[in-house]
Amino acid sequence: MARTAPTDYEREAWDRGLDRVVGVDEAGCGPLAGPVVAAAVALRPGQTLEGVYDSKALSRKQREELARVIRDRVLAFSVAAASTREIDRFNIRRATALAMCRAVGRLPFEPDLLLVDGRSVPALGEHTAIVKGDQLSLSIACASILSKTVRDRLMERLSSRYPAYGWDENKGYGTGRHLAAIREHGPTPHHRCTWAPIAQPELPLEV
Repeated sequence: MARTAPTDYEREAWDRGLDRVVGVDEAGCGPLAGPVVAAAVALRPGQTLEGVYDSKALSRKQREELARVIRDRVLAFSVAAASTREIDRFNIRRATALAMCRAVGRLPFEPDLLLVDGRSVPALGEHTAIVKGDQLSLSIACASILSKTVRDRLMERLSSRYPAYGWDENKGYGTGRHLAAIREHGPTPHHRCTWAPIAQPELPLEV
């Protein structure tokens, strides 16, 4: 039977009359290329969605199917990103916070409570940070699935323009094929050029 993230955090808030409980998560902090993408998801009070769990524990097919269910059934959702240029300019932690703030800001209402995966994100203001939140909060698990599916599709589209790097398979992570392509062809405009091993003067930027 498929695992489903619990709603303990959401239920406690709903019981206090906080109906607009929003889970926030990101995808793409670790890759060498591509943006960081964040999603914000508000469940309907009392809602549960079977099989929704940490996106990393699901297959691609499961994620794609559940992403459709989430978009169709939840109270509200939004997705936003911070670009590779913003990652290089601000650093990954600040860029991730920027993507999260953008996602929350695109919701059609002001959240009553934010539940955020991982460490605290001061830029979001008052919120509850939950370590392994994508396993412990259903709304965060929903955000985990949406952010990953959107980012994966983006990297697959970019792969058609830069096929040597294998982004359709590695999604920008530093696999052997990806690193070999960087050595052979140099970085693209979608690489994080302040990151090792890309931040090397002998690797010119491809245009």
